Amino acid sequence: MSVNVQKPSRELSVDETLTWTFDLYFRNFAAFFVPMIIAAVVSGVFGALLSDYVLHMPPLDTGASQQEMLNWLSTYMPGLLIMAFAVGTFSWIVGTIASGVVVKCASDSIEKGTVNLGNAFSSAVTKLPLLLVAGLIYVILVGVGFIALIIPGIILAIMFSLNVPAIMIENAGALGSLSRSRKLVSGRWLKTFTLLLIIMLIVGLISFIGSLMTAPFGIFRWLASSIISALVEPILPISLAVYYYSMFGREQQQRVPPPPPPPF
Repeated sequence: MSVNVQKPSRELSVDETLTWTFDLYFRNFAAFFVPMIIAAVVSGVFGALLSDYVLHMPPLDTGASQQEMLNWLSTYMPGLLIMAFAVGTFSWIVGTIASGVVVKCASDSIEKGTVNLGNAFSSAVTKLPLLLVAGLIYVILVGVGFIALIIPGIILAIMFSLNVPAIMIENAGALGSLSRSRKLVSGRWLKTFTLLLIIMLIVGLISFIGSLMTAPFGIFRWLASSIISALVEPILPISLAVYYYSMFGREQQQRVPPPPPPPF
């Protein structure tokens, strides 16, 4: 699949970044939708199995004694916790691969004008350990920041927001991607926050409307929700890829030597 997209040679405004994001999305809809729908359906299936397991757990009798409560917990909770951990871990891995594929597709579209899902998938799987380690560090740091005073969590989320593009595009390591992201967004924290906030609001609003629309689907609600999720989830990684190139363009502009002085 080929498109006519030119790599930005300068820093883009927030409006331009959003325009590029949705332009790339609609031009390469299938390439961005396919990995996300696969991830959403797979995660949805396992999530539905977990929900079914919980629904079929025998309820604890009202007024049960302490010993009966302990017996109930020892019988059902270990299996539930193991299953929940397995489902959560698997969904995290699948989602990480899908995000990496989308970022790689966006990068290829911007740099080459061509998108190849197979190559993007291979690249994401190859770099999966780096993506997982960087993602885990990111979640821990941001989580601790939010627990501390909220504001530090927001700052860390902004600072390290470009770690996935740094891995997928620049082949940075897990720790190197965090350092690279911090360098790219340096001096543009408010702009980065504004862009991320807008994207989150768009994704959140569409997801909320989608959840209301899927209510009548009954037992197939998880499938309808998966489709809605797959439609909106590519927006964030695409925008991060575009924003990476915007910040890279700014960096390159700063490196351009000044013109020679005019002759006397």
